[in-house]
Amino acid sequence: MLDAVAVIPARLGSTRLARKVLREIAGKPMLQRVYEAARQSPLLREVIIATDSDEVMQLARAHGWSAQMTSAAHRSGTDRMHEVAQRVAAEVYVNIQGDLPTVRPEHIEVLLRPMRRAEVLVSTIKTPCRPEEVNNPNAVKVVTDKNGRALYFSRSPIPFDRDQKGTSRYYKHLGMYAYRKDALDRFCNLPESELEASERLEQLRLLENGIDIYVEETPFNVVEVDTEEDLRKVESMVLQGSSNE
Repeated sequence: MLDAVAVIPARLGSTRLARKVLREIAGKPMLQRVYEAARQSPLLREVIIATDSDEVMQLARAHGWSAQMTSAAHRSGTDRMHEVAQRVAAEVYVNIQGDLPTVRPEHIEVLLRPMRRAEVLVSTIKTPCRPEEVNNPNAVKVVTDKNGRALYFSRSPIPFDRDQKGTSRYYKHLGMYAYRKDALDRFCNLPESELEASERLEQLRLLENGIDIYVEETPFNVVEVDTEEDLRKVESMVLQGSSNE
């Protein structure tokens, strides 16, 4: 069994939805829903919240959650996870975004599946893209080769259906990753890449530098909370007793 540690980056200063990791969803802070879902996975030795906020640390201590204070200078959640990885040894590090309150243990199981192969340095997951998501730039699309290696990620619909046959299959990328330490170190020491800057997708930095990302499929979609509308949607799902979009 892999020695896997999950890190939940939880920056309080989000721009599109203020203080979103502490916003309540059916009586629980969003961060609590993410943390509790991750803790349900038997494949994770530890789940650690990585934050730059005293308020988030106080919430974690009040609930007995594992949490670490990290630099406020980090540009991304991956950089925040990397800081934790310098202090906590593990075979694999799992990045679970703090704005994914519908994450499930099944996501983590699928995410870690490729990491059982020694040659895999980075993995992530995808799910079939719903028709309304294909042209939505907030739903990132991914295409892979026949061995599951990512060829490209884009906010645009890929592949392009040139002949309008309607037979193209689209997959939505779900923003969870598993890294081996060497790959995580390399990623965080590389400069921003050209494609990454164009699409505003940091995973393209790996592909541009020849680091393969293996992609597994899951039937379980997630809602990434960026707006008040997203928050209300997730709350409605929770109140209806459903954790799937």
